[in-house]
Amino acid sequence: MELYKYSGAGNDFIVMDGRSGDVSGYRQPEKICSLCSRKSGFLSADGRIGADGLMILGTSDVVDFKMEFFNPDGSSGMMCGNGGRCIAAFADYLGIRPAVGRAYLFEAPDGLHTAEIISRRGDSYIVRLKMIDVTEYRRELDGWFVNTGTRHLVLFVPDVDKVDVDKVGREYRWNPLFAPAGVNVNFVSAAPGLRSIRVRTFEKGVEAETLACGTGITASAIASYLRDGGSASAPVKYDVQARKDRLSVEFTPDGDLFRDVYLTGPAMTCSSGTGGV
Repeated sequence: MELYKYSGAGNDFIVMDGRSGDVSGYRQPEKICSLCSRKSGFLSADGRIGADGLMILGTSDVVDFKMEFFNPDGSSGMMCGNGGRCIAAFADYLGIRPAVGRAYLFEAPDGLHTAEIISRRGDSYIVRLKMIDVTEYRRELDGWFVNTGTRHLVLFVPDVDKVDVDKVGREYRWNPLFAPAGVNVNFVSAAPGLRSIRVRTFEKGVEAETLACGTGITASAIASYLRDGGSASAPVKYDVQARKDRLSVEFTPDGDLFRDVYLTGPAMTCSSGTGGV
């Protein structure tokens, strides 16, 4: 089975075409753990071993395709924003074209999403992904809890570079308040410029810091707006610096929800190879 490695702002994924053939073996936690292992997993051309997750592009009866996402520990059932942008780039590589308009419409664990390829240069893409409306958010502990298709805690700190993300993130991730599912933990500090932030994320399922987290970046932008006492009714845009790349988050506050939520940033092909079950 041909496996591909994609990177979304440094968040890297093993991706495969599951539209034909038996891919059931790749849904097994043991196989996922093996492929994603940072010590002995899938080796990509950029020299990185393992991955932050595995995705299967499948056939959908109602939209352009279906996205299945698995964490390195084999868990599933949550959305991955950077993964959503990468799987849209993969669909383009496979020759899948949107049935309507310029944007893909696809199924994901948290519902339907659209993804539009803004530009492409060789193996590098800029993809604009529409996230779900955000209706669940609240003050929690020292920050904000925001559900953007995945559960996130957002904590504001003076300087993200001075935070021991693995140590502190792990403590919050296992806080009994978020049991049994747990929570991803984002550390946010202001960056130069209006509505500009820096974000580092500890991801459950990976159980470590990743170079970027799309749903976490989205949650961090919304939490920043809430923290600043936002009262806009027009679209709001935040520029976000992750560990490796810059992304942008747009949303429109509408009463008690945030609608028209978009995550835009880079996605690129790293390599391909084979992986037996």
